[in-house]
Amino acid sequence: MKFELRVWRQDGPDASGRLESYHIDGIDGDMSFLEMLDVANEQLADQEIRPIEFDYDCREGICGSCSLMIDGDPHGPLEGSTTCQTYMRHYTDGQVITIEPWRARAFPVVRDLVVDRSALDRIVEAGGYISVKSGAGPDANAIPVTKQNAEIAFDAAQCIGCGACVAACPNSSAMLFVGAKAGHLAHLPQGQPERLKRSVLMVEAHDDEGFGGCSNHYQCEAACPKEISVGYIAQLNADYLKAAITTDQLATLPEKLDLEE
Repeated sequence: MKFELRVWRQDGPDASGRLESYHIDGIDGDMSFLEMLDVANEQLADQEIRPIEFDYDCREGICGSCSLMIDGDPHGPLEGSTTCQTYMRHYTDGQVITIEPWRARAFPVVRDLVVDRSALDRIVEAGGYISVKSGAGPDANAIPVTKQNAEIAFDAAQCIGCGACVAACPNSSAMLFVGAKAGHLAHLPQGQPERLKRSVLMVEAHDDEGFGGCSNHYQCEAACPKEISVGYIAQLNADYLKAAITTDQLATLPEKLDLEE
């Protein structure tokens, strides 16, 4: 198979970027999209052209590193799939394919198709954890968890932090990511003591990193390779509202009780 690749090339964070076209051949339909890029880089190297830089790690749809915008779709044309799990048999021989990095102010381009997604890590550092001393791993049945809550927590825990939700959102919002990370802990007993505080800290970190607000376009859910529901955003909003109400009530409590602050 032969393809024309229109690839975003950018020498560094402060450099101007541009789309460049390359013609490649000898592509097998059973190759993954990343394997196709490997072959393309070999052919570019033979022509003494700097290889295309892109991210990857596991190549098994687990890590989320293979984040590419392909023909305007995060991760490519398949639903519920990452870039590395997209195969060239899903394209037609001779097709023109446009490949770009994630587009978001919070995801600055490092080089070519590689972006800095450390903003997502900082959101998790702000509150996506529990601070209790858990000690040794407890027995599986030591802390009862209802089947419903366990399934909801497992669904949220599938988030691989790839950033497709950000790339798909017209506002570059990462609220699906935040909702999933907070929702995972919100449905487990260990996550209850800090649940409301967690929602505030993570949302504030989200805004500080420069992500946009959620305006219910639902493109995040459509683009998510793990098909995580926007319902986690609704749960996060509810917890955030509860935290705000609780804070306001505590702030006015001395006045209500006619006590000195």
